[in-house]
Amino acid sequence: MSKHHATPAWVDPREQIVVGVLMANGRLAPREFRDRAEAEAWAQLDEQVVEWNLVCECDR
Repeated sequence: MSKHHATPAWVDPREQIVVGVLMANGRLAPREFRDRAEAEAWAQLDEQVVEWNLVCECDR
């Protein structure tokens, strides 16, 4: 019996956006967010929601 495995669709890495929260101490929040709305709901008044793509993660 032969099994057919679907090939995952190619995703342009320039469009893979990560959403995070820049906390008041200058560090990114140590958690992941599904989308910007979730990050905005989690962020405090003195924190900033930020977005970046996986191609240019300059912190590595």
